[in-house]
Amino acid sequence: MSLPRRPLAVVFDLDGTLIDSEALVREAHFAACDQLGYSMSEEQFLGLVGMHREANDAQLKRYYGDDFPLQTFILATRAHVGERVAPLKPGATELMDALDELRLPFGLATSSRRPWVERHFLAHALTDRFRAVVTRQDCVEGKPHPEPYLNASRLLGASPADVLALEDSHAGVASAHAAGCMTVMVPDLLAPTEEQRARALVLNSLSDVLTLLR
Repeated sequence: MSLPRRPLAVVFDLDGTLIDSEALVREAHFAACDQLGYSMSEEQFLGLVGMHREANDAQLKRYYGDDFPLQTFILATRAHVGERVAPLKPGATELMDALDELRLPFGLATSSRRPWVERHFLAHALTDRFRAVVTRQDCVEGKPHPEPYLNASRLLGASPADVLALEDSHAGVASAHAAGCMTVMVPDLLAPTEEQRARALVLNSLSDVLTLLR
């Protein structure tokens, strides 16, 4: 496996790619549904992975109807997570250190909102490491729309074609690919389909991304 060109910058997704948060989010979703008297299947949860909150809200309405108590659900998920912080994914620190050595600037393009990003950046001392941060609140359109990666590329001063995007979800791969980025998928909860394999290199871990770059 190889990239078509050496990247001039790298953009990470957050949840499921940089931090191991999807299991924590899953736990919170199932607990909140149970608390409110609803049942969520594994397939239903996976249908929410990688999407921004507005898209998730619309999906939840499709699952449970227009009277589903969204705000109560959101508050319940937040209460379940509390002050917990997700750990970094294996290989994340080593990859960021290598990017610094290679003088490749890196940024973030996430469907999450700023407080969640800031909590994890503070916990893992990442605030000064990322040259650009694009959250859901910095975009009109969220993933799978290309805007998050277009914004991150612009902030990094690189053409999207020269940016390597690191993703774990189908929506994220679609976003990065539509922006014109070189895209790598490191699957977390969602297995790649043929569609993702056509749009991205599929690797097993962030450590494999380091091998690819070197």
